Amino acid sequence: FEPFNRSMFAVNDTLDRNIARPVARGYVRAVPQPMRTGVGNFFTNLNYPSTVANSLLQGKFTQFTNDLGRLLVNTTLGIGGLFDPATQFGMDSNDEDLGQTLGKWGVPPGPFLMRPILGPSTVRDTFGDAADFFIDPKHYVESPWLKYGLYVQEIVHRRAQLLSAEAVQDNAYDPYSFMRNAWLQRRDFRVSDGAITDDVELLIEEEMPVD
Repeated sequence: FEPFNRSMFAVNDTLDRNIARPVARGYVRAVPQPMRTGVGNFFTNLNYPSTVANSLLQGKFTQFTNDLGRLLVNTTLGIGGLFDPATQFGMDSNDEDLGQTLGKWGVPPGPFLMRPILGPSTVRDTFGDAADFFIDPKHYVESPWLKYGLYVQEIVHRRAQLLSAEAVQDNAYDPYSFMRNAWLQRRDFRVSDGAITDDVELLIEEEMPVD
């Protein structure tokens, strides 16, 4: 998929430089850090049903109990997730999705895929994201203004979190390869819970051009 991936990377990079990055910088300048922390807590909690469900699907029953308790505590005592009392109570925060669950079940990642606007993924994780979409509470918000407002706010907040790391990719000799390798390594680490696998090396080798 490399020719397609590189073309989509160029499109996404252009959109990012001209729209997403300036908006994210304006968001950081306009919104104080404590408020941004609250926004981050809110969206983490709003998306946490996916982690709860996938902890169960992966057979991580102790983690599932922790995640379910964390969701309940932060939704109630944390005022809808704006605050994070669960961490103070010793409940660890986890991040699970269906792509990771499929990986646990032995489904191979498939080729690396750069998606328009949505960014890097693999074939397996793209199918996982599509299924996780139906677990996302935002999907069931009836008001279009509120639903898409939440989506936009989350995208801006997530992009703002990456501002401190953008110089590393901008200064890379081949930004596309740097992004692909870094994303695959991080994704493999999450799917394998820190175990070393050969999936990343195989994906990188498969996309390398053959002389």
